[in-house]
Amino acid sequence: MRRVEHIMGLPISLRIDGDDADGWDPAGGASVAADRVFAWLREVDARFSPFIADSEVSRLGRGELEPHELSPDLVEVLDLCEEYRVASGGAFQVRLPGRGLDPCAMVKGWAVQRAAELLLAEGVTTFCLNAGGDVVSAGRPWRVGVRHPEQADRLCAVLEITDGAVATSGRYERGDHILDGRTGRPATGLLSLTVVAPSLTEADATATAAFAMGAAGIDWAAAREGCEVFAVDAERRVFRTSGFPVAA
Repeated sequence: MRRVEHIMGLPISLRIDGDDADGWDPAGGASVAADRVFAWLREVDARFSPFIADSEVSRLGRGELEPHELSPDLVEVLDLCEEYRVASGGAFQVRLPGRGLDPCAMVKGWAVQRAAELLLAEGVTTFCLNAGGDVVSAGRPWRVGVRHPEQADRLCAVLEITDGAVATSGRYERGDHILDGRTGRPATGLLSLTVVAPSLTEADATATAAFAMGAAGIDWAAAREGCEVFAVDAERRVFRTSGFPVAA
């Protein structure tokens, strides 16, 4: 089963492979599970988008909510943001002067990982969930391409991911949109950086934080437990950790 919807400003695709083992209905079960996944992602967008005036994030950013009034989900997201801010020495930052509160760098990976967990809870064991190129998969090896940072029709790596996640931060889609929270200026030390990790929450946040750190972010990301890294710096040099799961 395949389904694609446009949510959070990007295409999100879901593929489910299944059989009738253990009495699971591959047709009806997949459809119900997909409905719940996309409903969850639409809910996240409505609640956490800084571009929606009445979202919880927008209301918090305007000072309309007290800490005790926040939902447990937003508290969790903000706690993760603070964890990565500290770990990156301030490079990962969701509160920048002139931009207000914007936790999008954390929300996408966190929300899609939650969606993957929802699939598993529904009995779906083999799937690939792709959110604008950031992928979480389970059940069998899935091949994931890493786009060349300067040539849109080429790949610079093909990975094989089983029960894990991969996320890439780069400048090729949205320009210099990732800011170094320490300076408030665009991060330009890298062209792209890809992280493979056990969860998309970690892969996406680590990739964003490392990209914001510039060239120093490569070693920082590689040192994080469970993370493998592929990066291209501004001088077009390629770096890859030894465990990066390149497809045979």
